[in-house]
Amino acid sequence: MPPVDVEWTSVIGLANQTLTTPALIDFVDQFASELPEDVCTYIRQIHRRNSLRNDRLAGQLEEAIIAMNGQGVTPVLLKGAATLATAPDERRGVRLMSDLDIMVMPGEAERAIAALGAIGYEIYEQASPESSRWYVELNRPQDVGTIDLQQAAPGPAYLYPGNGHTLNHCAPVLLGRGSVYVPTPTYRALQLIMHDQFEDYGYWLGDLDLRHLVELRDLNNSVEGLDWKELASHVSSELMKNAVETQLLALAALLGVEVPHSMRSRLIPRLQFMRQLMQARFPSTRVPFLAMTFLDLRNYRREAVTRYTQTSVRRPGLWSMPRADTLQFLLREAIAVRVGKV
Repeated sequence: MPPVDVEWTSVIGLANQTLTTPALIDFVDQFASELPEDVCTYIRQIHRRNSLRNDRLAGQLEEAIIAMNGQGVTPVLLKGAATLATAPDERRGVRLMSDLDIMVMPGEAERAIAALGAIGYEIYEQASPESSRWYVELNRPQDVGTIDLQQAAPGPAYLYPGNGHTLNHCAPVLLGRGSVYVPTPTYRALQLIMHDQFEDYGYWLGDLDLRHLVELRDLNNSVEGLDWKELASHVSSELMKNAVETQLLALAALLGVEVPHSMRSRLIPRLQFMRQLMQARFPSTRVPFLAMTFLDLRNYRREAVTRYTQTSVRRPGLWSMPRADTLQFLLREAIAVRVGKV
């Protein structure tokens, strides 16, 4: 049942901040007779507009896929793009998204960019030559979103060493007249978690991304559902395990998903989730809680340094403070307004 004595303006404000307003349509449809009329009207209007926008994104995606297929490229759809390709039409308006994440193989990048250029796309931004992660962002004036072209799954490469190539966890899917690969629900869940926790620095900053938690819940409720044992098998290190379980704790506690107890009972993930809740309720604690990055700093250094250099540059057991530029970066991000995060 809906909670009583709710300040609906605050609820809508938080939904807008977390980019989850369209997802409230399920709540409105179920309890419309018990909710204020203006709340129902607002949420239905946002959901309707988002459905129209996502229909345009789906058309844009199909056009881009057909163009790339014409150059012999069959891309992998990531995150929201994968949702557009697999969600039933009536559920297309639930997820708010800003771009289309598409992955191509390293040898296909030039052909993919040329194919998109031929249908009017221009490069808006791209990774610098010294960047460890390649990407190109392309746009056209008539579109409602950009295309984010990538060559790797979300998150640092050293977190995926035992998983094999992304294509090993994908199935071919027809998208209109185009052909793509879409990761399995379980692998999509892993990629969402890696994106939030590491590519967006959520694990170090203590952020909650409610929009992606809703998507994880929906993946679990899909026909294929999430295979918890398979998800656990993709976890390759102590650091990754802590990050995944932190996200699963939030999924179970906030959205009622039945996550196995073994994947939400360890100490560090529980401490991290308590930090997330405290920071969400009392934002002034964000800076003091940065000290919790030390909980996994040693795990991070052991995993990242070993993967990148194939050798450990630090003696086992030796501890040191993070570099000054790392601390400055984390402090800057901790006090910044981050869209969609709490």
